[in-house]
Amino acid sequence: MLNGLTPYLRWWRTIVTRDREVVEAVVDAAHTGPSADLQAALAAWPGLHYWSNDVDGRRLVLIRRLGSPQRERWWLHGILFLVTFLTVWMGGAYLANGSLPLDFPLLLNWARVTELFDTWSGGLAFLPPGLDFAMALMAILLAHESGHYLRARWYGINASPPYFLPAPPPLLPIFFIGTFGAFIRLRHPVVDRRQLMDVGAAGPWAGFVIAMVALIVGLQRSHVMPEVGAPSDQYILLAANYRMYLGSSLLMDLVREWVVGEGTVLLHPLAFAGWIGLFVTMLNLLPLGQLDGGHVLYSLVGERQSVLSALAWVGLIVLGFVVGREAGALTAWFWWTWAVVIVIFGRGRLGHPSILDRHRPLPASRHALGWVTMGLFVATFVPVPVYYL
Repeated sequence: MLNGLTPYLRWWRTIVTRDREVVEAVVDAAHTGPSADLQAALAAWPGLHYWSNDVDGRRLVLIRRLGSPQRERWWLHGILFLVTFLTVWMGGAYLANGSLPLDFPLLLNWARVTELFDTWSGGLAFLPPGLDFAMALMAILLAHESGHYLRARWYGINASPPYFLPAPPPLLPIFFIGTFGAFIRLRHPVVDRRQLMDVGAAGPWAGFVIAMVALIVGLQRSHVMPEVGAPSDQYILLAANYRMYLGSSLLMDLVREWVVGEGTVLLHPLAFAGWIGLFVTMLNLLPLGQLDGGHVLYSLVGERQSVLSALAWVGLIVLGFVVGREAGALTAWFWWTWAVVIVIFGRGRLGHPSILDRHRPLPASRHALGWVTMGLFVATFVPVPVYYL
């Protein structure tokens, strides 16, 4: 059903999925402006449309929903958000008090765990110091997933609202930030590389903006301190029995130089939330499989992404060996574990799965977005996330 659009089209084809009708059409040269008549016909189309220039003419892509929208379990997403907010708040409170129940290197101190249970059972009085950390980190996660969700919904893609994953610090102290993260589900395939680019890049950029705000404000509240025996220009978190040193990226160094200058920085919890936000952005932008970086790279180079993805995966394994020699086994195992997780979630494949119309080229207007997004990955890359001296 093209609602009177056929007089303005040279040819068209229709793809029908379970919940969408996608029409790809080449517009007659007399109406590619588009003409006033075509604009009026498009206004009557019961869905969305966008233009794509191709070698055989200016193409018009029309998408409309079939059937009723899927009912979402908003109550479940709301409960997960609230529970995750509470566990992140708890993690921020332990962090602000320097009471993380960890011993070198990231081993649980069971005596401290018992004390934390006593503190936790004593009521919510210990929570307020972690509120700014919780608000910042949850805002970063919400912005990231909402970026994906809203862009997907704009294209008519059946996407779930964000699922937030709590990790209670008293029960899982090694995940002391209080969450495993968040995700959305794309229930049906993406139509073309333009959609894949927009949906894939929207999340990292939305989360990045909030993370930068948290980082800058948090660094203004952080303290520069003399650190005897440690290299200069480091970032420190205080645990119960030792100091945890956080790695840096090109972007972190620039921001730190601008906000606090040189020196070792004892991070305020708000700044740590910003650090986590940038680190999560970097991990998601790895050009692998179905990570956000994999979406962006596939949009840019198509099927060649599978080769580049395999090289990037081997690079993670090599990186573990290289940095492990200086930073220790913890860093090496982090990258190796992440490489294994990517293979598991990709069901054994490193390349990006195909999309409905993989042959339609990415519009020139999206190339800059793609390469700038890959540049964001380089700017936020942290080869040694955590180490100890």
